[in-house]
Amino acid sequence: MTDLPVEVVRVFTDPDGRFGNPLGIVDGRLVPDADRQRVAAELGYSETVYVDDAATGTLRIYSATGEMSFAGHPTVGAAAWLHSQGHPVDTLNVPAGSIRVTRSGDLYAVRADTSWGSAWDWHRLSSPEEVLAADPTSYDAGHTFLWAWQDESAGVIRARAFAPAMNVVEDEATGSAVTQLTAHLGRDLLVVQGAGSHLHTTHEPPAHATVGGRVLAAESRTIRI
Repeated sequence: MTDLPVEVVRVFTDPDGRFGNPLGIVDGRLVPDADRQRVAAELGYSETVYVDDAATGTLRIYSATGEMSFAGHPTVGAAAWLHSQGHPVDTLNVPAGSIRVTRSGDLYAVRADTSWGSAWDWHRLSSPEEVLAADPTSYDAGHTFLWAWQDESAGVIRARAFAPAMNVVEDEATGSAVTQLTAHLGRDLLVVQGAGSHLHTTHEPPAHATVGGRVLAAESRTIRI
């Protein structure tokens, strides 16, 4: 067995650096394909990214239950981390395709086809309070997204996401889901999700949207593989 270093970032923090969805980032050269699923499950994050080629932004993404062709929180987090490591890539390459990366101040964003990502069971609720009061065990779909307008005129939404199909009781910040919601509503959004993470989107009709936010480093880890 060997020690595997794991970098960790929090993706979609609020402006004060709070909250955010943890992401594990692993040098793909250190983990054979056959072991990647097991390592991702052991790490316990909603997703883990394996960086197969930092210079070209080539990634693979795993949840606790399987490989994903695209996900928003891992790609935004990986883009920011690669920039911090001296690889300010303009494009990420994942199994779903090439993804454009942009940076504006401290916000990193990726542009995705809004048909990518998991299929969600959508529930629009009457108020942010109702969203916050929801019990995840009351929803048994594989992926459930609850949302309500917090400020409709300003495009601000309060949301939560439950993903038992991925062994995630509640996902703190779900980038691909909010790109789908952006396309459905046909407008740019600020989605405040989970405990308070901030996801910024832009609508790019007919078939794309961007999702972005702030990314901060967290304490790294080492696990035995």
